[in-house]
Amino acid sequence: MDSGSDRTNGRIASRARGAVLGMLIGDALAMPVHWYYDRAALLRDYGRVLDYLDPLPHHPDSILWRSEYRAPNERGEILHDQARYWGRKNVHYHQFLKAGENTLNIQIVRLLIDSITENGKYRFQDFLDRYVAFMTTPGRHRDTYIEECHRNFFARYAQGVSPEKCGVKEKHIGGLVGIVPLVVYYKSRPDLARESALAHLALTHPGKRMRDAANLFVDLLLPLLGGGFVGPVLEEQLAAQRNPLLGHPFSRWLAEADETVVGRRLSTACYVEHAVPAVVYLALKYRDDPEAALIANTNLGGDNAGRGAVLGALLGAAHGVEGFPERWVRQLASLPPDEFFESVPVTGAPTVDEMQT
Repeated sequence: MDSGSDRTNGRIASRARGAVLGMLIGDALAMPVHWYYDRAALLRDYGRVLDYLDPLPHHPDSILWRSEYRAPNERGEILHDQARYWGRKNVHYHQFLKAGENTLNIQIVRLLIDSITENGKYRFQDFLDRYVAFMTTPGRHRDTYIEECHRNFFARYAQGVSPEKCGVKEKHIGGLVGIVPLVVYYKSRPDLARESALAHLALTHPGKRMRDAANLFVDLLLPLLGGGFVGPVLEEQLAAQRNPLLGHPFSRWLAEADETVVGRRLSTACYVEHAVPAVVYLALKYRDDPEAALIANTNLGGDNAGRGAVLGALLGAAHGVEGFPERWVRQLASLPPDEFFESVPVTGAPTVDEMQT
């Protein structure tokens, strides 16, 4: 017969898995309608999105026609065979992905998961080696759009800047997804979880705006992974007002329509000062229903993939993997290795420097 501690450990393990899979689910669900700012066009093209879908080749809100990246030299070449689609109108950002697949940002998070799994610890140099190889090797991914952070990184890398110093000051919510595996892996050692998360974030997303967003994300993820519930965890943070991103009347907003809050009160764009409060609002409103939360987020458009990944991680940490529909888990195109979750310590233990290169 299972002991009480076995059941508790099982629930905690489910929350760790839920945080990571929730990140994948939120991103994959939003992928086909990512960066639709015209909600009428989103509804016309896809209907109300409830499950994973293939993206249509035509994207009416695409800005690839005015996006540009020219590699200074071979070291900075990251567009490869996708380069010919840049500068064209109505090209879907994720045109070659299939239902249940993840965007480039999440594919890069998978590099970190593999690195932690194989090394048994976070080694930032090992991650950077994998990141550089992944981005500069043709055919490693099929995503057309490459976010600004990666373009800035490789423009500096091509100039001979050391990889650990290639990050340029950032402000996009997509950077937060990279810290989820580190908070999950080091959840039993909160100081190390935060330290490694902030250090990793700074590799590609440095700057105060991102640090503020990441500190709030860690403040929420850690107690949820430890057994907390969304309402009390968020309400404690809102009462304390320790983070500048929480200075909004969230309780009053709960009585309003989602489209009013995320669209009028807050922008649907990717900037953390709007996107992170939007996640907080959705997490509060749908605290007991992860499925409804991610469906609502997806159909709000804008940077719904970035918001969805962060929202999915929070609600997965709160409800465990069982909180998501089984079909969403089963239909993900790629799951993290079981070895990663099996290696997550249940309790903390003193070790040597975990962040050595």
